[in-house]
Amino acid sequence: MAMVAFAAGAVGVLIGKQLVDRTPAPPAVPSGEAIDVATRRGDLPRIDVAAVAAAVGPSVVTISADIGEGDEAAESIGTGIITTSDGEIVTNAHVVASSSQIRVRLAGETEPREARLVAIDIGNDLALLRIAGTGFPAATFADPEAIGIGDEVVAIGFALALDGQPSVTLGIVSALDRTVKSENGALDGLIQTDAAISSGNSGGPLVNAAGEVVGIDTAVLNGGGGAAATNIGLAISNAEALPVIASLREHSAGTDRAEGYLGVALADRVDGGRGALVTNVESGAPGGDGGVEAGDIVIEVDGVAVEGSAGLIAAVRDRQPGDQVTVVVLRGSDSYSLDVVLTGRPDG
Repeated sequence: MAMVAFAAGAVGVLIGKQLVDRTPAPPAVPSGEAIDVATRRGDLPRIDVAAVAAAVGPSVVTISADIGEGDEAAESIGTGIITTSDGEIVTNAHVVASSSQIRVRLAGETEPREARLVAIDIGNDLALLRIAGTGFPAATFADPEAIGIGDEVVAIGFALALDGQPSVTLGIVSALDRTVKSENGALDGLIQTDAAISSGNSGGPLVNAAGEVVGIDTAVLNGGGGAAATNIGLAISNAEALPVIASLREHSAGTDRAEGYLGVALADRVDGGRGALVTNVESGAPGGDGGVEAGDIVIEVDGVAVEGSAGLIAAVRDRQPGDQVTVVVLRGSDSYSLDVVLTGRPDG
């Protein structure tokens, strides 16, 4: 059983896959061709939406996955990005998780192709697929540092599983390095954009003026509990996605990438302060063995500030079993630096 407690918040995450009812009566940057314009952020021109869509469109695919059985059968519809010419495709994990069959339809084709799940990372919401063949048009991924607030971007994907070509929406980068809670813990390293992202866009590219992928569309935020939210879309940044993709390439077919485990229950602070409040420590778990105590406030992991419980969840999840992390905690008026060796998440 997971020991991380997720506090209910006023903002909900709507994961952007489209479910179609089928009940009877469901790090190396991948290479490709980019638009021949300047590629550094400071030199990017105003975005030519039609040119970007034409350049990246051949690398964008429709993904449909069968999930469930019998009366619970459904079809999960999402988007994918061709990352290598020999048939590797990246998409969101939530599009293909627990699927019995995956199909991919390429741009300009009428019939889907069978796809194989190579590996999946539920926590980071990424998965690698592969289709047979060679000579596929691979997308170009931008340098992870070549992005800034205010950059114009285009989101491309199969919104609401509408027939025909993918939907193309224009916006800007509204914020960087966002962290939000999800049903599987937390997602970090996110790009916030006001480009419209809808169900079915999941796994599709967020693209800059050079026709380079800067992120992988994954979710939108909506208001809840009296809070309002407008045009807040989220994409997994290249800084977060590319190392995960490289790691997934090393995993055996269909397996989930191992994640670090701390073994503490968390809550957000309610006094306006920064950090994650430890509400409970599991006996024999890495956190307790390393000296973490209930009531501690974790403010830093390996020199990186922890803004809230979601940030700590994501920081630990991004590590692997056996990694040692330095955790800084506030305990009363004192601060302590603790070395903790993470384990894998226990079964059950």
